[in-house]
Amino acid sequence: MAAEAAGAEAQAALLERLRRRLAFQEENFVSRQDYEAVARKLQEEEKAHARTKDLLTKESEKLDFALGEVEVLSRQLKREKEIFEKTLDSMKRKALEELTQKDKLINKCNEIKSRIVKQEDVLKDKENEIQALQRCVAQQKQTLETQVSELKIQKQQELYIAQVLEKKQRKGFK
Repeated sequence: MAAEAAGAEAQAALLERLRRRLAFQEENFVSRQDYEAVARKLQEEEKAHARTKDLLTKESEKLDFALGEVEVLSRQLKREKEIFEKTLDSMKRKALEELTQKDKLINKCNEIKSRIVKQEDVLKDKENEIQALQRCVAQQKQTLETQVSELKIQKQQELYIAQVLEKKQRKGFK
């Protein structure tokens, strides 16, 4: 009986293991319909994934091309910026030189204007001096003319006196 009891226990344990295995399989068992539905969905997702991968590849190529263009344009922009900066620096230097030249010309013009004003003042002084000399000459001329007239009158008077004296002397000798 002990062997039978041990055999029954072994059968009961085996039966229990089978029940657990069957319960485990039922829990983890997927029906054929569910499997096929999941398999179809997986195929659709794989196709969608392949389309997305192709699209990603195309977009990556476009992106690589665009990045290449951006790099080319960046280099071109850098060159143009350098050219612009050189040109701008050159124009700034030229403007500064022209401004300096302009300032020099203004200073020179101001010096010339100052000299002209001084020369005009000298000319006015000379003109005033000439006018004063002309007045003096005119006055001296008038004085001289007056003196000449007085001398003529005096000479006429002396001549008249001499004639009168001579007539008296002639009368007196006769």
